[in-house]
Amino acid sequence: MKKFVVLLLVLTAYTAQAQSSLWRPQAWPVLKRYDQQHLTRIALPLGGIGTGTVSLGGRGQLQDWEIMNRPAKGYSTVLMGNTAPFFAIHVLEAKKTKALLGPLETHEYQHMEGRPVDHHGLPRFANSGFETAYPFGQVSLSDATMPVSVRIKGFNPLIPTDADASGLPIAVLTYEVTNTGSEPITVSVCGSMHNFIGRDGSRNNKSWKGELEPQGAKQNRNQFRQENGLTGIYMYSDGVDKADPAWGTVALTTAEPQGVSYRTSSVTNAWENALLDFWDDFSDDGKLTEKTTPADEDPMASLAVQKKIGPNQTQAFTFFLTWHFPNRFGWSKERVGNYYTTQYQDAWAVADRTIPLLPKLEQKTLQFVNALMQSSYPDEVKEAALFNTSTLRSQTVFRTEDGRIFGWEGVMDDVGSCQGSCTHVWNYEQATPFLFGNLAKTMRDVEFNYAMDDTGLMSFRVGLPLKKGFGGGVAAADGQMGTIMKFYRDWQLSGDTDFLRKNWPQVKQALAFAWIPGGWDADRDGIMEGAQHNTMDVEYFGPNPQMQLWYLGALKAASAMAMAMNDRSFAQTCDQIFQKGSAWTDANLFNGDYYEQQVISPAGHLIAKGTFSGFNKVEQNDPAYQLAKGCLVDQLVGQFMAHVCGLGYLVNPDHIKTTLKSILKYNYRASMTDHFNNMRSYAIGDEASLLMASWPKGRPKVPFPYFSEVMTGFEYTAAIGMLYENQTESGLLCIRNIRNRFDGSKRNPFDEAECGHHYARAMVSWATTLALSGFHYSGVSQTMQFNNQEGTYFWSNGYAWGTCTKTRQAGKLQIALTVLHGQLPLKTLEIDGKRIAARNLKEGESVTGTVSVQ
Repeated sequence: MKKFVVLLLVLTAYTAQAQSSLWRPQAWPVLKRYDQQHLTRIALPLGGIGTGTVSLGGRGQLQDWEIMNRPAKGYSTVLMGNTAPFFAIHVLEAKKTKALLGPLETHEYQHMEGRPVDHHGLPRFANSGFETAYPFGQVSLSDATMPVSVRIKGFNPLIPTDADASGLPIAVLTYEVTNTGSEPITVSVCGSMHNFIGRDGSRNNKSWKGELEPQGAKQNRNQFRQENGLTGIYMYSDGVDKADPAWGTVALTTAEPQGVSYRTSSVTNAWENALLDFWDDFSDDGKLTEKTTPADEDPMASLAVQKKIGPNQTQAFTFFLTWHFPNRFGWSKERVGNYYTTQYQDAWAVADRTIPLLPKLEQKTLQFVNALMQSSYPDEVKEAALFNTSTLRSQTVFRTEDGRIFGWEGVMDDVGSCQGSCTHVWNYEQATPFLFGNLAKTMRDVEFNYAMDDTGLMSFRVGLPLKKGFGGGVAAADGQMGTIMKFYRDWQLSGDTDFLRKNWPQVKQALAFAWIPGGWDADRDGIMEGAQHNTMDVEYFGPNPQMQLWYLGALKAASAMAMAMNDRSFAQTCDQIFQKGSAWTDANLFNGDYYEQQVISPAGHLIAKGTFSGFNKVEQNDPAYQLAKGCLVDQLVGQFMAHVCGLGYLVNPDHIKTTLKSILKYNYRASMTDHFNNMRSYAIGDEASLLMASWPKGRPKVPFPYFSEVMTGFEYTAAIGMLYENQTESGLLCIRNIRNRFDGSKRNPFDEAECGHHYARAMVSWATTLALSGFHYSGVSQTMQFNNQEGTYFWSNGYAWGTCTKTRQAGKLQIALTVLHGQLPLKTLEIDGKRIAARNLKEGESVTGTVSVQ
C-alpha cells in the first residue's frame, strides 16, 4: 500500500499539469536519420524500465514482442506470416488500403512456401525512412499511388531520476497522416492483433512443415470498453493458468472522442480467413463491424479511427498499447514478480491512469532529450550515451516486486544471458547511477548484503530469491573490487552518508577479503596475485594491470569512506597498501609502452576458496588463458573508474597517457578485412575497431579466449580514458567507429551486443559525457565540478539534472548552472578548480558566476 501511495503522489503531480486526455505529440528532435537502405535492423524498444518492450521497426512494423517476462527477438506472437500485429490505413475516396509499413527488401523474398516475413502479403508503402533521438522514433512513409504521406511516431517516457515515470508498460503510437492532394479525404487508421495471452514463444509445436508454431493461448477473450474518455479493447484470458509468466492482460486503446469502430473478433482463422474477413471489412468503408460470436482461442481484435482531412492538412491518429504481466521468474526459476504490476490492477488501469499524464511525461522527456541534444557534445557522443540507455528498458533489466533492479549481462534471442547482475560486467555501466541513482543503490544493497557471505566473499552472480551469501560461491577479483568503487561513487552522488554508515562494515569486509590466506593480496603488499577470476571468464595468475588498477581504485575509495566513518586505522592501512602497490605497478608492470602481466604459475601456491572458478581447466605449471606481455584494450579500466569517481590518478599520469596512445597504436584496426578471429565477430570486413588485445612482443600459445574479438563496452572504456587525458580526437575516432557499425543496415542502433543483445557493459558509454564536460558531483561536500571547456553541457547526478553553460568573454568564463529537474544540494561550483559560491537549487533555478581563464 505504501508503494502505491508514493506512486499515486508522483502521478498526481504530473496530472496537475496534464493538458488533456486527447494527447497529441509535440515536434520531436532528431539526432540520427536513416535512409531506406539502412532500416532493416532498426528496432527501437518501446517500454519502461523493468516492463518489457515491443519494438518499433525501421519500416513501421511492431516486432520483438518481449512484454511477457522473457526475451523474444524475432517473435511476432504468431507463426511467421500475415497475422502478426499491424496497423493499416484506408482512404475512402481513393478506395485504397495499405499496411502502414515500408517496402520489403530483396533478401526477404524467398521462403519454402511463400511466407518469408511477417505481413508479406499486405500492400505496403513504397518509400520509408527512420529518424530518432531515443526514446523518440519516427518512421516516414510515402507512396505515389496514395494521396497521403504518413509519419509514425512511437515513444515511451524516459525521465532521468524518475524511475516510476520511466517504468511505464506502454507503447505510444501516433500516425500523423497528411493529405497530399487538393481535395478533402476520409482516412481511417486501424490496429489489429490476435489476443496472444499465454503464448509467449516459449511453448511450440513442430508442424509437419518443420516450423515451430507458438502455443499457449486458451479461452482468450476480448472486451470492448469505453471509460473516462478512453475507448478500446481489453484482452484477457479465462483459460491460461494465472501463475504462468505469460498470463496477464493487454489493452489497445485510443482517446479519440469520435470516429471509433471496433471488432473484438474476426471469423475463425481457418485458411487465414480471420485476416481476409478483417481486410474486406476495413477496405469497404474504413469502418469496422463487430462480430456477434467470438472465434478462436486467440481472437483477432481490431480498433479503428476515422477522420476527415482537408487538402494539405494533417491529422493525428493516436493509439496506446498497454500490458500487465505479473509473473516474472528469476534465474532461479522462482517467482520474483514485477514492480510495475504492483502499481496497477491490469492493462486497462495502466491506460486509464497513464494516458492523462502523457502531455507532462512527454514534455519532461523532451526537456531531457533536448537538453542533451543542445549540448556541445559531438553527435557521436550524444548517440552513444543516449541510444544505449535503451538497454535499461530491454529484457536485460527487471525490477522485482520490492522495487530492486536486477540484470542479466544481456539477453539471447529467447533466454537471458549470464544471470546474477554480474559484478564484473555491471561494474562498467554508468547510465544507472548517473540517471537513476536510487535504482543504482538497490544494486549496491544486493551486492553487499546478499551476494556477499560472512567471510567477505562476494559471489559475482547473486542468486534469487535473495538470501545472504546466495550465489555461485566464486568472487571475481575485478567484480569485487569494482563494487567498492561503485559504492563510493553512489555515496558521493547521493550524499547519503546513512547509506554508507549502514553498509560500511560490509564494504570494509569486501576489501579485506583480498587479504585472506591464499587471497589476492594475502601479504598486503599492494600487488594482486593469486587466482584472479575476471570478466574474461578465466583466471589470471600473477600481477596484471586490469586487476591491479581495480584493486588500487578500491583501496583509494575505501580509504576515503573510512575517513568519513572516522575509521582512521583502516584508512591508514588502505593508504599504506595503495602507496606500495601504486609504486610497484609503475616499476614492474609498465614496459615503456603499456602495462603488462607477470605470469606466475599457481603450482605450489595456496589458492583461497572462492577465488578459482574451475570453469576453465588449466595446467597449473604453465597456465593458459593469460594476458602475459599483451597490450590489453581494457588495462586501464580501474583508472577510468577512478576518474568517474573523482579519485584522481592511481599510477603515474604520464604512464597512463602513454598507455592510451599505445592501445590506439597496437590495437586499432582501420579495417578487419585481413584480421583473423577464431571466436565471435562484432566487427567484420571494412569496419574499424579496437581489438581486445595485441602482442607486439609475442603472443602466448593460448591467450585469454576473447583476445581477437572486438566488444563495444571495452572500446568505450579505452576511448573514454583517452577523452579524460585530452586525447580527444583519438577517443572520438573510436566512439565514431563503434556507432558507424550500428548503422541500421548491419546492426540495430539500439542493441550493442556482446554475450547477448542489449549488453549491460555498453552502458559505460554514458561516461563519454562525464569525460568531455569534466562533470563530477559530490553530495557529501555538495560540490559540482566541470572543466573549462566553453559550451553548454548536460549533466545528471542521478537525483537531479540540468545544464551548465560556459561562455568565454575577455579572459573570463561566464558560468550559468541550471537545474531542469529535481533538487540539487550545492554549496560550491568549481570550474577547473576555481570556485564559485553556490546555493541549493530547485527545479527551474540557476546559479551564475565568473572565473578567470588563461
